[in-house]
Amino acid sequence: MAFDKTKRALRIVFMGTPEFAVAGLKKLVHADYHIVGVVTAPDKPAGRGRKLHQSAIKVFAEKKGLHLLQPANLKSEAFLTELKALSPNLQIVEAFRMLPKVIWQIPEYGTFNLHASLLPQYRGAAPINWAIINGEKKTGVTTFFIDSKIDTGEIILQKETAIENDESAGVLHDKLMDLGADLILETVELIAKKQVTAQKQPTNDVLLPAPKIFREDCKIDWSLQTEAIYNFVRGLSPYPSACSTIKNGEEEIVFKLFQTEMEESKHLYETGTIVKSTGVLKVATKDGFLHLTEMQLSGKRRMTIKEVLNGLKLENEAHMR
Repeated sequence: MAFDKTKRALRIVFMGTPEFAVAGLKKLVHADYHIVGVVTAPDKPAGRGRKLHQSAIKVFAEKKGLHLLQPANLKSEAFLTELKALSPNLQIVEAFRMLPKVIWQIPEYGTFNLHASLLPQYRGAAPINWAIINGEKKTGVTTFFIDSKIDTGEIILQKETAIENDESAGVLHDKLMDLGADLILETVELIAKKQVTAQKQPTNDVLLPAPKIFREDCKIDWSLQTEAIYNFVRGLSPYPSACSTIKNGEEEIVFKLFQTEMEESKHLYETGTIVKSTGVLKVATKDGFLHLTEMQLSGKRRMTIKEVLNGLKLENEAHMR
């Protein structure tokens, strides 16, 4: 029971928005930590009907009856007054906005963030995508105390996991979501027991960044090595998804690509040439072929390549552009 009293001595404010953050908040609620407030993004219009969309964190917080704040401006006096009135002594941030110093310095025990990489590598908005795009064999999650820069604060704990050769960003996202939830709970337990020993991030590494990925960054470069294109596709699958265009005579067919397979072989085809046979659609690369196995033509649903070929008539000279 003594440890339960230590738990309840923490007054936690949790900040997050997407489904990725729900797992961590859920762990804390189920462990009976005292969540005095939850901060998430304001409702936003979404979809064709422009109906207001609630964040995954808001849906969970309201279901559990947690006190909810949705500030449009993190620096507004009204929000700061409401946040301070909760008297938090610990704040946790997961998949949220960058916090101004006036907020992250409020709690006695600090404000820590969960980041989906093994810091200092892959600082930035899209660490899961970039780890796969760059062909990494492992990644992980890190908790660290927030400071005035992005993802540079002192590290509390880390957990690593392997990246399988055929793993997509979507699969890795879910794996790191669960691993991160466990790490948040372990971190809070250390803080509750006052046993945290944070370490400065290494400064002698060659750092790989993880900037936000925009739609214009998703176009496939067919001049790359087969493995590089393969990693690019799975690193963007299912979102925001790699894309390309088939030049089919006078027609241009735009599509998203979700899944591929590699074939190492020598050939005399020009890079980007489309080679079709029964149930197979592959593209010539500089060192082999990339088999397209799951894709989505513009205006269509996501389909297997056999489904695509049933309705797609390609000319002999069809190629990628």
